[in-house]
This record gives sequence, structure tokens and C-alpha cells, in this order.
Amino acid sequence: MNVRVPAAAGLLASVLLAGCVTTGDKQVGQSPQAAGEANLSLGVAYLQQGNLPVAKDKLEKAAKQTPKNPQVHGMLGLLYHRIGDDKLAEKEYRTALELAPGDPEQLNNYAIFLCSVGRADEGVSRFEEAAKNPLYRTPWAAYTNAGVCLRSAKRDADARSLFLRASQVNPNFAEAIVQLADLDLADHQPADAYRRTSDYLKTNPTSPDILLLGWRAAHELKDPVGAAQMAWRMQSDFPDSEQAHTLARLSAGKN
Repeated sequence: MNVRVPAAAGLLASVLLAGCVTTGDKQVGQSPQAAGEANLSLGVAYLQQGNLPVAKDKLEKAAKQTPKNPQVHGMLGLLYHRIGDDKLAEKEYRTALELAPGDPEQLNNYAIFLCSVGRADEGVSRFEEAAKNPLYRTPWAAYTNAGVCLRSAKRDADARSLFLRASQVNPNFAEAIVQLADLDLADHQPADAYRRTSDYLKTNPTSPDILLLGWRAAHELKDPVGAAQMAWRMQSDFPDSEQAHTLARLSAGKN
């Protein structure tokens, strides 16, 4: 199971630049700040497209033009990690945090990096630091990411406590419920998994992951009615989803 990586939190997801700022290079009369912001936006766009060489060029230019911008260094950290230079990646993540101490987005991104290189305890500590920041708007996501980090390190019992904390902070956060129900099934507790998914579906929009877990739990409980209800909702709401195809394969296999 992999830690979910947020898509360039707080930055532009797409770039619509007009006039002279088309390449991100500094134009006549353009301030270094404006050029740096343009290069940052372009770098993020190319990074999301998977064009790492051009993303590297743009982000490194942005770092020269706006060396005090923590977002630039955070994106460079992500870039260097993707190209396999973890030493430089960590240096950039640390620079971002030096420029923006306690910033929850930078803490979250650095934590994801730490977990991905096997430093789970450090990663969880950074996730928790982000979650406890009163300015962080989604602390339940940080707690859930911390739990996923621990599951990747095969520390399911510790992970469960973090997923429970996430669900206490936000009972409607689907990902925490998915993780808890998946742990229930891994621990041979299908009744808990079925109760958890059923309770969630009573008050929240349907989710294909929740429905698949609910079906698996009902199947293990030998509850044909519950399984049929989960399957019907999956077919009604998410007929073309990967989870619907998985459910169909599992259903065929049980007959």
C-alpha cells in the first residue's frame, strides 16, 4: 500500500500564462519575482505531465529567481525524489521548512518523502506536526497519511490508532473508513468491517471503495442480502469503475 501523494498542494494545477510570460524566462521589464512565479507554475505543470527534464529546468530557474520561496523548494524536493536523487530532495524539503517553519503543506510533503524512503517514524512525526497546526484545514488527511505510512511499514496496530483519530476528527472522511475496514478484514473481523461500511453509507455519498469492502465483509459473513445490496449499489452508481470489475470477478469466483 502506498502513501497517497497530494498533487502539488497550494500550487496551480494548470497554467494559463499570457503575454510575455510564455516561457518563464525573465523578460525585459519583468521582475525576478514575477519570472520566478511563472517558472514555478510552469515547473509544476510539466511535473504533473511527467516531463521531468523541462520541469527541472523551470524549477531550478525559479529557485534562482525567488530563492526565498518555500513552494519552489518543496517542488524541487518532489522533482529530485522522482529522478532518484534523494539527497538533494531532502535538502530541498528542509530548505522549504526553514523558509516556512511549521507550514503544514510543507510538513505533509516532507513526511510523504520520509515514508517513501522507509523512515516511517520521522514521517509520522511530521504528519502529526502538520495535523496539530491550527491553520491546517484537513488534519484528518494528515492522520490518515500517517496511518498509511505505518501500514507500509507493516505496523498495522499503530496504523489503526491513527485511522481512528482521523475518523474521530472527521467521521465523514471516506479514506479513513476504507483503511479501517480493510484492517478489519485483514484482522478477520468482517462483522466490524460490515458495520463500519454500512454506517458510513447511511449518511454519506456512496464510494466504490466502501462498497467493495462492504461486499467483501458481507460475503465473509455469508450474508447474501447484504452482499447483494452492496453489489446493486456498485452497479447502479459505479458500473464502469475498477472496483465494480473487481467485485464482478470476485462474485464469479465464489460461484
